[in-house]
Amino acid sequence: MTTGALIFAFDNEQTDYVSMAAWSAKNIHRHLGIPVAVVTDYENPPGDFDYVVNTQAQSGGTRYFEDYNQTVTWNNASRVDAYTLSPWERTLVLDADYVVASSDLKTILECDTDFMCHKTSVNLAGGHPLTGLNVFGRHNIPMYWATVMMFRRSNTAQYIFDCMNMIRDNWQHYRDLYQIDKKTYRNDFALTIAVGIVSGHTGQIDQIPWPLWTAMPDTVLTSNGPDYYTINYLDNNQKPKNMGWTGMDFHAMGKRHLENIIASH
Repeated sequence: MTTGALIFAFDNEQTDYVSMAAWSAKNIHRHLGIPVAVVTDYENPPGDFDYVVNTQAQSGGTRYFEDYNQTVTWNNASRVDAYTLSPWERTLVLDADYVVASSDLKTILECDTDFMCHKTSVNLAGGHPLTGLNVFGRHNIPMYWATVMMFRRSNTAQYIFDCMNMIRDNWQHYRDLYQIDKKTYRNDFALTIAVGIVSGHTGQIDQIPWPLWTAMPDTVLTSNGPDYYTINYLDNNQKPKNMGWTGMDFHAMGKRHLENIIASH
């Protein structure tokens, strides 16, 4: 069974997602030892990619980024096409801003399951679940995260991605149905709704057996060496804190800080 990683990378007014994907590909090769395909609108993107899948960017609307203090175009609506665009039989779909710093993801690639993703995101600053971000809609529906998804070609995986396509293409209807206030399309919301539909509204799907560790935009993320990272932040009492870790994957929500790290390497 062929196995590889798939990263979607479409730049906007502020963020160079292609450079992020190229840096991530190096980490994936180093830690996971699998090939990497990038989905982008660049014909010849820079980076050590094994495959380049060219397609047009699909906007999900606009989104405000705290670290940029700016609203930018959210070119992230094509993730639902991962099933049809992937060249692999078993695919690891990763956000361009997900930092692979260990071999942990090999574990889920070896699992005998059709689909896996994270259900809980945890703030690295303090180690608490991101309560407000782990739910969506007026009724606080528990959310699955599309930041990391593993799927193998199967009926279950195809049903999930087909449903995500349907939800994206009929986003206003699902916004109304689930009472989602913000207009911007989110892959996380679409994934959660799709999992509900495919599972007969039980919401049961195999989960990645560790939390989605997250560095939030209001923390200052730096790198002190290969796979060694530090965040500086203010605790609930507005006291300066810092913590460092090595050999642990995480989601860098502060795009500007991650870009600075990539530029320094």
